[in-house]
Amino acid sequence: MADSSFDIVSKFDRQEADNALNQAIKEINQRYDFKGTGATIEWKGEQGIEITANADERALAVLEVFKEKLVKRGISLKALETDEPRQSGKETKLNGTFSDGITTEQAKKVSKIIRDEGPKGAKVQIQGDELRVTSKKRDDLQEIIALVKAADLDFPVQFTNYR
Repeated sequence: MADSSFDIVSKFDRQEADNALNQAIKEINQRYDFKGTGATIEWKGEQGIEITANADERALAVLEVFKEKLVKRGISLKALETDEPRQSGKETKLNGTFSDGITTEQAKKVSKIIRDEGPKGAKVQIQGDELRVTSKKRDDLQEIIALVKAADLDFPVQFTNYR
C-alpha cells in the first residue's frame, strides 16, 4: 500500500477577499459615520489594498470594517499585513497586502514542529511554497493536522490533497 499524504499550503481565496472588499465598500457608503470623510477602500495590484480617508481614525475604522468582512468570509486575518496610516497631502492612506505561499523560513518552522512533536513515521518535504507530509498511517496524518492547527503560527495554513 502506498503512503498517505497531504500538503500544507498558505493561500488566500482572492474571490472571497474581493467579495469581502465589495461588502466593506457597501457598508462604508451606507454608514452615517463615514459620510463626508472621503473613506474608500480599493485593490492595489493583485494582492494589495489601499484605504483612503481624511483622518487616521477613519482609515483604521475602514480597516476594521474590512477585517470584519474577511472573518465572515472565512479568510484568516493572519493573511493580511497592514502598514501604519500615513499622511498623503490632505488624506490619510493605509496599505495592506495579502501573503500567499509559505516562505522557506516558515516551512522550516512547521517541519521542525512536526519532527519534534509529531509521530515518528511521518516525513516532511518542502516543495516550493508548500509542504508535503507523508506517512504509512492515516492516523498519523490526522495527528499532524491537529498538531499544526494547534501550533501558534504567524501565517494561515490550509491542508490540501489529502490522499
